[in-house]
Amino acid sequence: MGPGAVRYAGLRHQLQALQCTIEDSGNIQVPVRDTLPAGGGLAYLPAVAAAGAAIYNAGRQAVAEGYRPLFLGGDHSIAAGTIGGVTHNSPCGVLWIDAHGDFNTPETSPSGNLHGMPLAALLGFGAPEMVNLGRPGPKLSAPDVILIGIRDLDPAERQALKKSGVGIYTMREIDERGMASVAKEALRQLQHHHRLHVSLDMDSLDPREAPGVGTPVPGGLTYREAHLLMETIADTGKVGSIDVVEINPILDEHNRTAAIAVELMASLLGESIL
Repeated sequence: MGPGAVRYAGLRHQLQALQCTIEDSGNIQVPVRDTLPAGGGLAYLPAVAAAGAAIYNAGRQAVAEGYRPLFLGGDHSIAAGTIGGVTHNSPCGVLWIDAHGDFNTPETSPSGNLHGMPLAALLGFGAPEMVNLGRPGPKLSAPDVILIGIRDLDPAERQALKKSGVGIYTMREIDERGMASVAKEALRQLQHHHRLHVSLDMDSLDPREAPGVGTPVPGGLTYREAHLLMETIADTGKVGSIDVVEINPILDEHNRTAAIAVELMASLLGESIL
């Protein structure tokens, strides 16, 4: 229901106001959740892999045809397909903006939730069905990835991230240094890329700002910190593709989280105060 909530919040109107030409390719078909095994977690792997393959192909085709794809979730497991697809022919830098590391594997995850595993899969760790989605092996290397807004990691996931070599900015660093400093430094680390993919999990924001997410964690980004981050990324002129994920309208308040997501996408695509 997340993509529908974002469309209802005025995404098309907001982007048309920025002179964007829009082609809405509709939704990737996924099974109704109630038709899947009751256990959840790894039992959903075949369904997630099938949806991910379709997403991969859609992303690959969009980039090949010169579009800048914007993927609406859904949970963050879609990123195994989106980032795989947009890097099919050439690499890109990835800004992973999230409360969580999403760096678990089936062996390390306490919950078995697949939406806690996509970044690990993109770097070559975890279930083969996710690691080999679209094409065999890793889709990213550690210097390609910067995480921002992290504040909730599982114990084994924390150790794996420390060893991985990816760039990480936790909420403590944002608190101490300010978002402007963190954002500019993160972008300097990715300046060797001519194209950026922004994977925005709405639970990166504090739940007081964005309540409609499945795994809220207190102490997240403020409204203005999130906009400043988007505006700073937009200033590079390198945004080539975007994920906006983890919007759950059942948990939201008057579609507030989807509305903020639309505003953040507009900032990321060039909307400015002046």
